[in-house]
Amino acid sequence: MKEKKGQNDPLETQCIVTHKSANTQANNNDLGEVLEQMAKEYPTPEYPLQPLNAQEPCQSDAGAADEQLHQASGETPTQPNCEPDFDFSSVDNPKQNPNVGLFTVKSANQWIDEASSRPMPCKLFGQLWYEGEICILFSDSNLGKSILAVQIADAISRGTNTLGMVNEAQPQVVAYFDFELSDKQFEGRYMSDNGKHYRFSDNLKRIEINPDVVDYPNGCDFEDYIKISLQQVVEEINVRVIVLDNITYLSRETEKAKDALPLMKWLKAFGKQFGLSILVLAHTPKRNQANPITKNDLQGSKMLYNFCDGCFAIGESSRGTGLRYIKELKQRNMSFAYDAENVIVCEITKPDNFLMFRFLEYGCESEHLRQITDKDRDQLIKRAKELSAQGKSVRDIHCELGVSVGTVQNYLKK
Repeated sequence: MKEKKGQNDPLETQCIVTHKSANTQANNNDLGEVLEQMAKEYPTPEYPLQPLNAQEPCQSDAGAADEQLHQASGETPTQPNCEPDFDFSSVDNPKQNPNVGLFTVKSANQWIDEASSRPMPCKLFGQLWYEGEICILFSDSNLGKSILAVQIADAISRGTNTLGMVNEAQPQVVAYFDFELSDKQFEGRYMSDNGKHYRFSDNLKRIEINPDVVDYPNGCDFEDYIKISLQQVVEEINVRVIVLDNITYLSRETEKAKDALPLMKWLKAFGKQFGLSILVLAHTPKRNQANPITKNDLQGSKMLYNFCDGCFAIGESSRGTGLRYIKELKQRNMSFAYDAENVIVCEITKPDNFLMFRFLEYGCESEHLRQITDKDRDQLIKRAKELSAQGKSVRDIHCELGVSVGTVQNYLKK
């Protein structure tokens, strides 16, 4: 360390000297004089040293000085309590389950040992949805969310695969909460032209809202009563797989974190309490079909995406009517298999009496995006300026046109 020139403050000199004394051998004659002078001006209090294994209450140097002041004034000092309320030695004892407030504390090895004693979660829809997960499926309107969800539920109820996606679970009861279609609309999707109906497994239970129920229990609003009724259904039919079509019926508002966070916390607690696998259907706001699908296209707060375990989306292909592609957007168990370079390309078809997605191939998402022409861009610029003249904000225009905020700003500059 370079010596500082000029007049040094004694305290500053003490820091420099102390730092140097730990790394170098001081042999300057002036150094001894400086130290001697400092010792006279800044005497060090004589504190008794405690052995490392002493059981005396812990106390800092400042605490010792405070004790001397208390003794001089005749007051009785209070000893600080430095012992933790929780005995962390119990963390390594597998016979105990140390709960501290909201938390459960165990060693990392204990967590792994306990988890290894339970079976691995089964795949329900390939790697896109596993047992015990909250998974979100979203798309724009009329792209086939419900069609695909019923197809997945039907396969799980029978213990079969669909769309080439493995279902490792045995046949089991599935509760499909349909808040969208009427019974006649549902019938039409699963009936042939000559009136022959598709026969689902009795394991698949379809549930819709009873319109005759208009009075809710005291203190309950519509959303509260839906959640209570969901729990009652789960307990009544002993179901472990549920599909919620769609999320807007569970909460009027999901755009803000303060609304979305309590909903996702409730779903997490609900699923954990009953050991549920939950598939939630959601929408996407109007989007530009020329852009790849991202997590930001999920309608509502990012809390929905952040708190779910898995997420995949349906996109509309520009290559033909009825063509769709499925893209993986969130995965907690392994690396992505169906990202932008390997989307699942399907077509919506009804070969007899079952409206379904039929697998075609794997492909790149870019091959299915709409190409914007100069004419399209001119129309977007014109519309953006019209909306701006009406007093719409850049964000409002972004939602209306389905293009990014930055693109809107560029359009308004032209």
